[in-house]
Amino acid sequence: MIIDLNSDLGESFGNYSIGNDVEVMKYITSANIACGFHAGDPVVIEKTIKLALENKVAIGAHPGYPDLIGFGRRSMKIRNEELSSMILYQVSALKSMTEALGGKLAHVKPHGALYRDLTYDYQQSIIVAEAIYKIDPELIFVGLANSKMLRAAREVGLKAVNEVFADRTYNDDGSLVSRLQEGAVIHDEELCLKQVNQMITENTVQSINGNSIPMQADTICVHGDNSKALEFVMNLNSFLSKKGIELKSMKSLNL
Repeated sequence: MIIDLNSDLGESFGNYSIGNDVEVMKYITSANIACGFHAGDPVVIEKTIKLALENKVAIGAHPGYPDLIGFGRRSMKIRNEELSSMILYQVSALKSMTEALGGKLAHVKPHGALYRDLTYDYQQSIIVAEAIYKIDPELIFVGLANSKMLRAAREVGLKAVNEVFADRTYNDDGSLVSRLQEGAVIHDEELCLKQVNQMITENTVQSINGNSIPMQADTICVHGDNSKALEFVMNLNSFLSKKGIELKSMKSLNL
């Protein structure tokens, strides 16, 4: 079994330092790098790309809503044309910077509220997928497992992977519990490993209401801004390896 371990990184900007990218990068196989709209700045983006290249970690663009104050975790009502332009701008910038530094962009994963909105809005998912396809039809789309956004990406012609979360809890419909609700974010290491183990061995996850729901895991995410991010990726890397699971970037998956 092959699985990808990813993390959202490059989210520091200006005088604000977020996460521990240098250490987290050592234990993951794919990095989703902020594109400057919800977090990140040109200097941080360049440093994070270089860090990924040094660690032989696959590089992905992590575009979000233009919301630095809210860290991209507040939904925004925008026109379809604006959404398309927003994706073109962010992903193209990340792609060009990566290529200028000697790398190749591998995937795109929407961030925060944009990611959440796309899980419910098929038409907007199509718009985002079409924008990504225009940039490079070989880019892999990363989205919530079993969601509309993955169906939209595949319809447009992109390869898509089912993403699950080690540090977030789920609703009965397979969506992520809102961060405004208590218990949405997992900080307990044992609970993190227990959830991941269930997802990869049983293809299910226990919802916040105690129900077992179907879940396909191609790539596992740990948020870089989680206070336990480093401990989580270290333990997950070791845990998965001991189970005989090969950790490789998502481009190695049979999509």
